[in-house]
Amino acid sequence: MKIKEVIVVEGKNDTNVLQSYVECDTIETHGSALSQETLCQIREMQETRGVIIFTDPDYPGEMIRRKINQFIPGCKNAFIEKGKAKTTKKVGVEHAKKEDILDALKHLMTYDEEVKESLSYEEFIDLGLVGGKEAAKHREEIGRILYLGKPNAKTLYKRLNMIGYTKEDVLRILKGTEA
Repeated sequence: MKIKEVIVVEGKNDTNVLQSYVECDTIETHGSALSQETLCQIREMQETRGVIIFTDPDYPGEMIRRKINQFIPGCKNAFIEKGKAKTTKKVGVEHAKKEDILDALKHLMTYDEEVKESLSYEEFIDLGLVGGKEAAKHREEIGRILYLGKPNAKTLYKRLNMIGYTKEDVLRILKGTEA
């Protein structure tokens, strides 16, 4: 499998694992030490080849992803569930199985910051995704089904709007998980 876009990862181990499974080029952020120079390099690659952000499913990985998406609009995002990318002591893309990495690379998502609000916060609350007994479980399930990672309430709300999901779209997902 050959990937045209450049994949942004956090470190050399991520690059080595990805390149053992797919033919690709990477840019490494060197963890959360994302420099202005690296951001400019990522922007250049986005303009010429396209970029896939594939950071670790942890807090630093999410911070890197957010910073890149804000600085460089239109990047594709690949997410892997935390449970599929960890050992007993570490979390990272490099710890995931081949099939989970390939699955994440097949389900890419591009955020559109220009999209009008497709889901109001009131609707988001009405869906039971904030504060209720089952809220965290439902957010995790939506994140898994839509390949959005395991977001907290604020992040899920933002991501659902960025991909243009409505209350009806989310209801369909929630009804499907109850079956």
